[in-house]
Amino acid sequence: MEHSQTVKVIENCPLSDIALMMAQTDEPVIFKGACLAWPLVQAGLDSAKAAADYLLSFYKDTPVTAYYVEPKHKGRVFYNEQVNGFNYQAAQLNLNQVIDKLFAHKDDELPPSIYMGSTEINQFLPGLADDNSLKLEPIRPLTSVWLGNQSRIAAHFDFPQNLACNVVGKRTFTLFPPEQVSNLYIGPMEFAPGGQEISMVDFDNPDFEKYPKYKQALAAAKTAELEAGDVLYVPSMWWHQVSGIESFNVLITHWWRDTPAYLGRPNNALAMAMLSLRSLPKAQRQAWKAHFDHYVFDHDDDDVSHIPEGAQGMQTKPLDELNARKLRADLINKLKR
Repeated sequence: MEHSQTVKVIENCPLSDIALMMAQTDEPVIFKGACLAWPLVQAGLDSAKAAADYLLSFYKDTPVTAYYVEPKHKGRVFYNEQVNGFNYQAAQLNLNQVIDKLFAHKDDELPPSIYMGSTEINQFLPGLADDNSLKLEPIRPLTSVWLGNQSRIAAHFDFPQNLACNVVGKRTFTLFPPEQVSNLYIGPMEFAPGGQEISMVDFDNPDFEKYPKYKQALAAAKTAELEAGDVLYVPSMWWHQVSGIESFNVLITHWWRDTPAYLGRPNNALAMAMLSLRSLPKAQRQAWKAHFDHYVFDHDDDDVSHIPEGAQGMQTKPLDELNARKLRADLINKLKR
């Protein structure tokens, strides 16, 4: 679908300035051609076969997880009709097998979708990252490789920030601000393709009678059309749906968080709130909302100097590792009751 807004494009941005640019925005940005010089990108510009051969030169035969979606689904990675399973088959395969299957279907008018999701680069393709990843100290990201043919990945979000490098083929990202969650018709939280809850809307053929608020999401959407060598910055929590366009596409992602890992994942806090707060009467939910706003969401200017520093505990800002571990242990003990 067409959207009126496009993601901002920055041309000729030196690698050393990318971190600064990201710090100055809370919206997606395309760094045009920022990884164009990578050997993998250059191999792909020569041919898909050259890119595949280059990738396989680093492969050490560790099986990868690959997905097969029947042609009738037109690349859409999704649930089955009953929403009690998925519309794809998953298997552990040798990467050579995955690439052979991709090339076997490269000229099909309606091919099956064959897809290798997030695959950690150093474990499965040792040495590839040396010349084909972003070095942005002090950021130390988790770097992963994705490859496949034509595919459609439903809108989902990631807690970490991401620099997504489109290295072979073309991809389209459609991105939605975090506050559009209410307009995206999110599916089950307990299980989802890829493990992260997704929009139930087919964005290539949206049913506006069934999903009327999706029009509001589209009005706020931003589209990024990525060519080989382009890098897309996806801020934390931005929803994004992704389409692989060509018969052979490769993406390299860099995920990182701004806070120490000892603080845990916010998803856990949401799950706890679903357990403890969601079923309360509305008046009580609103009362707890005031507490959450005060202690969690709007605490930036909150002065806790009325509490002696050694007694601030979980209100310590920023929360240090010792107090974080005390809080975690206390929560674990309470959940056991």
